[in-house]
Amino acid sequence: MSPEAEAPKDCPLCPRLVAYRRRNAAEEPFWFNGAAPSFGDPKAALLIVGLAPGRTGANRTGRPFTGDYAGELLYGTLLKFGLASGQYRADPEDGLRLSGCMITNAVRCAPPENKPSPAEIAECRPFLAARIAALPHLKAILALGRIAHDSVLRAYDLKPTAAAFAHEAVFSLPSGGFSPDAPRPGAVLVASYHCSRYNTQTGRLTTLMFERAVAAAKAAAGL
Repeated sequence: MSPEAEAPKDCPLCPRLVAYRRRNAAEEPFWFNGAAPSFGDPKAALLIVGLAPGRTGANRTGRPFTGDYAGELLYGTLLKFGLASGQYRADPEDGLRLSGCMITNAVRCAPPENKPSPAEIAECRPFLAARIAALPHLKAILALGRIAHDSVLRAYDLKPTAAAFAHEAVFSLPSGGFSPDAPRPGAVLVASYHCSRYNTQTGRLTTLMFERAVAAAKAAAGL
């Protein structure tokens, strides 16, 4: 992966997140405790964008959506749709592989209470824009939740009002504009409610709803 597309593990940009990371490291020194890198196929046609690492999820394991409930639903769905192979065991050494897709987060470091501030989201956005630009075969982006959705739009120099967030909403993103050396590919943005335990337990997101969003993103990516 291109270095500019991934934040350094000890990224210093957001003081509040740095302080939280250090507290976690003091309490759990054997956890990953850093900016979680993207995971998946470098030739991905589909990019899945989440919110941020969970404290006991990617902040612990170092792999997006690994170690928390959201990962069980996400990776189980990717396996069902042929976008992953192997077995998900909530362990970065489980041998799971993604095919045609990659997973990243709008914010790379775990925020307190899973709530990054607007300033932290903006500070981390260049990594998202660079991640998008580093995928030459990209055709679709699946945004999990409103923050991820709006951050993708801003990574394309668009305002959130350009495409209202709604589950299974689809929007065509423009190409070009990131930099002369790494132009952003045009892609289809598919929105989904985040696959969090809260959303599934409250019934806001059902397994069927999530599968439909993943199916739409897979089709848009030509996979």
